Amino acid sequence: MTRVFSGVKPTGHLTLGNYLGAMRQWAAVDQHRADALFCIVDLHALTVDHDPARVRRLSRQAATLLLAAGLDPALCTVFVQSHVDEHARLSYVLECVATDGEMRRMIQYKEKAARERERGGSVRLSLLTYPVLMAADILVYGTDEVPVGDDQAQHVELTRDLAVRFNQRYGHTFVVPKATLPAVAARVMNLQDPTSKMGKSDDSGPGIVYLLDEPDVVRKKVMRAVTDSGREIVYDREERPGVTNLLEILAACTGGNPEALSGAYESYGSLKKDTAEAVVELLRPVQERHRALCADPGYVEGVLRDGAERARALARPTVDAAYRAIGLLPAGSDTGAGVVLNAAR
Repeated sequence: MTRVFSGVKPTGHLTLGNYLGAMRQWAAVDQHRADALFCIVDLHALTVDHDPARVRRLSRQAATLLLAAGLDPALCTVFVQSHVDEHARLSYVLECVATDGEMRRMIQYKEKAARERERGGSVRLSLLTYPVLMAADILVYGTDEVPVGDDQAQHVELTRDLAVRFNQRYGHTFVVPKATLPAVAARVMNLQDPTSKMGKSDDSGPGIVYLLDEPDVVRKKVMRAVTDSGREIVYDREERPGVTNLLEILAACTGGNPEALSGAYESYGSLKKDTAEAVVELLRPVQERHRALCADPGYVEGVLRDGAERARALARPTVDAAYRAIGLLPAGSDTGAGVVLNAAR
């Protein structure tokens, strides 16, 4: 069976972009067709200045929302990255295969490092190397497919490169994965800046619809969305990014075609109103399920505990094989100890 892996980073509240670009696909398709693992990648949240209590809180919230979005522990594995030591074990081995140049060419590193420097902060080494940890997240499970938004495609390409390089140098160890992208709304844009992604770590709250926003808050944000010059409703990502973003959100919520929908509207107001209501209705069952899960925290903890146990069982053989292939002594071997004792004599 095809194995699928993907994750969410607890650096902010999950957004409509996370749901339309990834989570809904995971629940509706991926967990049914594949051996699927979905992870809260909390180690990645440590690459920038952070509040430890907030990371813990957002990690729990993310896990709860994944379940509220429809992930079923009977069909897939849901767990927290830091609960499975094999991620960090494999990451260092892959750092010994990756190059400095590869890390510094990563677009997200360039963007995030620039923002840190603009704020007067220092750039953590982990921000440079975290794509290798992401590669370890994927390769440790023998992943075939990684469902991601298009902004993460570069990281999957790096993962493929590292897997191929390791296999060529040290013997076949890793499955070489591929990225899979959703057909519509792969990248939902900020409502106030439709040239930028609707990111959960963004400070521009008015342009971001969060999964737990109240219905009236959702309506207000969508109705205040930036549109474009001119009055025609045209689907054109380059020339009309604001209108195009609304059309893609509406299409993703209703199962329509964004280009076809453009012909059904004569005003920005009516397009915004229909988009707002479509988003509210899309999020309603997720929010109801989230409230129910929050009332039973023991259930969520049990899901994460069982998920981590299964993930460790899957990951350990791969990491052990990688350690042997790259030249490390297996744990429990007395060969090294014998050499040391003989040398001492």
